[in-house]
Amino acid sequence: MKYRVLIEEDEDGIFVASVPELPGCISQGKTREEAIDNIKDAALGYLISLKKHNEPIPPSITEELVEVNA
Repeated sequence: MKYRVLIEEDEDGIFVASVPELPGCISQGKTREEAIDNIKDAALGYLISLKKHNEPIPPSITEELVEVNA
């Protein structure tokens, strides 16, 4: 499944990652790569918990990035 991940660098230089489709699914890392690895683990745990509690699983997204030259 694919989910959108937002990554922001905080004032201390730590990268904070979140999954908007999974409320409260947030992680962090010292680098973007570490934050991405950590959010993947957090999202997996979130989805496992939803399944365990018979909660609905948010649908996977399909998204394209396009470059626009102005």
